[in-house]
Amino acid sequence: MAQIDAFFKMMHEVGASDLHLSSGSQPIIRLHGDLQRVKYKVLEHEELKKMLYEITPESKIKEFEETGDIDFAYEVPNIARYRANFFLQSRGIAAVFREIPQKILTIDELGLPPILKNLTMLPKGLVLVTGPTGSGKSTTLAAMIDYANRNRKDHILTIEDPIEFVHKPINCLINQREVGRDTRSFKAALRGALREDPDIILVGEMRDFETIALALEAAETGHLVFGTLHTISASKTIDRIIEVFPSEMQGQIRSSLADSLRGIIAQNLFKRIDKKGRVAALEILIATPAVRNLIRENKVFQINSMIETGRKYGMQSLDDAIMKLLEKGIIDPEQAYNKAVNKEKFRPFLSEPPKDFTEV
Repeated sequence: MAQIDAFFKMMHEVGASDLHLSSGSQPIIRLHGDLQRVKYKVLEHEELKKMLYEITPESKIKEFEETGDIDFAYEVPNIARYRANFFLQSRGIAAVFREIPQKILTIDELGLPPILKNLTMLPKGLVLVTGPTGSGKSTTLAAMIDYANRNRKDHILTIEDPIEFVHKPINCLINQREVGRDTRSFKAALRGALREDPDIILVGEMRDFETIALALEAAETGHLVFGTLHTISASKTIDRIIEVFPSEMQGQIRSSLADSLRGIIAQNLFKRIDKKGRVAALEILIATPAVRNLIRENKVFQINSMIETGRKYGMQSLDDAIMKLLEKGIIDPEQAYNKAVNKEKFRPFLSEPPKDFTEV
């Protein structure tokens, strides 16, 4: 048993989502969204480096010493898997570990809208799950892949950096590839994917225009493609995809995206006040013919009003999702106000509405 495993055991027992180990600091965990110090001595660079290197593959140690940054996955048997990131900072080495539960929660167990099941059963197209770092994108995508695994008879291919949730084949054949270990890059894996007879492709992160272009091509050629981006809303996601490309290509990409897009789920996490844990609020855009026309005609600024009027198709705005959680007593008014788009809707719920100095 590695020395660091004791931290993972403690983290798992209290229900923390992240562990921060940093030279010159005590260990810190993130519990229900808040950072809390662990009663332990201050970790010094050499001691922490030795502790971290004990669980690090040789190839990753070499990469870290050359670049100062690495990502990989680590598993503690019978506890959980962890997504690890090492980096250098002014006091020495540091690391962050995100716990990935062994049990994949279903769409129903997570309380996600049923429309996500419909998106999972589509024959082809592009479905994007977006949100800031730590907003639960991986958990939502894992639930959707799990639903496909139980309800389809297809080949699911995932490309991840690193592999987070491990899926066992149920009704589907599942092949999970890790960037850096099983393939050089997302781009190389996506090129290969088109010759590997997949029905569903999961792209862990759409980072550059080549990866996005290949994902669009896969979606257009009869595959159902799931992907993630670090964007905060459906309209921002569309803008981000188009703006990644050189200006002379943007018209063509706008047309490709309009044809292939099936849905965008943009989510945010909130701390629960009714019980321990966190809950996601989802903005959902469904690519109806009207939405596709707006993308094609470069009228993305009208997307938000389309979401407001598209409830019968399963669409919902982020503010509506937040309001539902607030009215059910699941989150507090201050959180709702802070993360809402139209803050005026939430001011009446606050006992002392703050004055936003950025809007003065």
